[in-house]
Amino acid sequence: MPKQIEDRVACRTPAEGRDGTTNIPVWKFDLLRGAILDVLRRAGKDGVLNKDLRDAVAAELSNDDLTRLGKLGWHVVTVKLELEVRGEITRMPVKGPLRIALA
Repeated sequence: MPKQIEDRVACRTPAEGRDGTTNIPVWKFDLLRGAILDVLRRAGKDGVLNKDLRDAVAAELSNDDLTRLGKLGWHVVTVKLELEVRGEITRMPVKGPLRIALA
């Protein structure tokens, strides 16, 4: 019996001149999108330091979800970049370390 191919989401990057995509399973995208948006909603107008996003997302997920996801940091970055491209989140125009917030 042929292996069933999962539905995937094409995740893009907002970087100029980078037109490639990374395709991840829909369930991973939806899970991480929800967790990222929840973290940013709670953070409000101050946003979240980009370097703290991975740990904040990890705190949102169950141990089972974390195990199923695999490399959490890689997936968080991939989904975060796609959310930037979609205009759902934004990089805050502040000096210092990168902060992200809801758009």
